[in-house]
Amino acid sequence: MTESQTKAVAVYCGSSANLPEIYLESARSLGRELAGHGAVLVSGAGRYGLMGAVADAAIAAGGCTHGVIPQFMVDRGWQHDGMDVLDVVSDMHTRKARMAELAYGCIALPGGVGTLDELIEILDLRQLGIYKGNIVILNINDYYAPLLSMLATGMQQGFIPAGHNELYKVASSVTEAVELALKPHRDIDIRAKF
Repeated sequence: MTESQTKAVAVYCGSSANLPEIYLESARSLGRELAGHGAVLVSGAGRYGLMGAVADAAIAAGGCTHGVIPQFMVDRGWQHDGMDVLDVVSDMHTRKARMAELAYGCIALPGGVGTLDELIEILDLRQLGIYKGNIVILNINDYYAPLLSMLATGMQQGFIPAGHNELYKVASSVTEAVELALKPHRDIDIRAKF
């Protein structure tokens, strides 16, 4: 058993249908790559969009999957029925907390406001020293360029601590993202710089 086989990676991503193929293929590739590393995929357990694609690919490649989904989404039939473990929780806040609790590292694929919410919250928890894991922004098709620019502006203008960009890594490929997510953790304390 390799070290990565004991690790779980939370993947934040869009669940919208009818997305461009470049994003769907990246999600499938990520699922396969996580399975190939023996890492557990932790996801929001949705069956559609990138969320469904990453889970389907991980399962097809023999990987382990752990989904976390609120009851109201199950009531609407949005859950992925092929997850190895399916945690049904009370609400969205509990879902995010549970995913962070399970995750050795996190990877953000492109997504909508839910994905942005998850990414910003985990960055905030890392900044506060509450979450210690690796955070990777997988910048497929330069999707996250506006967000990265906004974070840089926040640092330049004093709203975000200097060195905030040390809290996360930006990857341009799936392989790089998984390697960064599974790297040994390192302590980062940027609060003193604020």
